[in-house]
Amino acid sequence: MSNVDILATKREAKIAEEATEKAKQLPDPKGYRILCMVPKIESEYDNGILKADETMKVEEQTTVILFVAKLGDLAYADKERFPNGPWCKEGDFILVRPYTGTRIKLYGTEWRIINDETVEAVVQDPR
Repeated sequence: MSNVDILATKREAKIAEEATEKAKQLPDPKGYRILCMVPKIESEYDNGILKADETMKVEEQTTVILFVAKLGDLAYADKERFPNGPWCKEGDFILVRPYTGTRIKLYGTEWRIINDETVEAVVQDPR
């Protein structure tokens, strides 16, 4: 193995370790809350024109598609309200209303903490 390969392997290991540390720092939703990530907003339109920063900010705030990262310990536990079981699971993309949830920004990524009953639908991966 060459020095370049060894350095690349060490760098990849460090990146993986940093990603693991960041994941540990995500908030744990409590009760009936769900932690969701806002998918990255494209920085340009389909025709190649760049979006203004304000436009990207508005799109990020008003997005209706979220990625479910973590469920709270009581999410969908109420059998009377959710007789057919959970409406979504970790790893799903969901549809919610614009401006739903508590917004937080971690490591340059927008996150939302929403209530379990605010999930409108599960959708296919929008990417």
